[in-house]
Amino acid sequence: MGTREEIVKAVTAGREAGDRGDPPTACPYPLASTLTTAWIRGYAERRPVADQADQADQDVDD
Repeated sequence: MGTREEIVKAVTAGREAGDRGDPPTACPYPLASTLTTAWIRGYAERRPVADQADQADQDVDD
């Protein structure tokens, strides 16, 4: 289990990965780690849901 500082860093790293458009498989933590969960939480905050991405593309085209 990670310390609070490590968890915050993992969430931040996940957000940055989501902003860059990295694939979810870019998570640097072991699968069974609490830090993986934190990273995915941050990643999910920044990556649009498929429907939202499709809608954003349509809004640009209109």
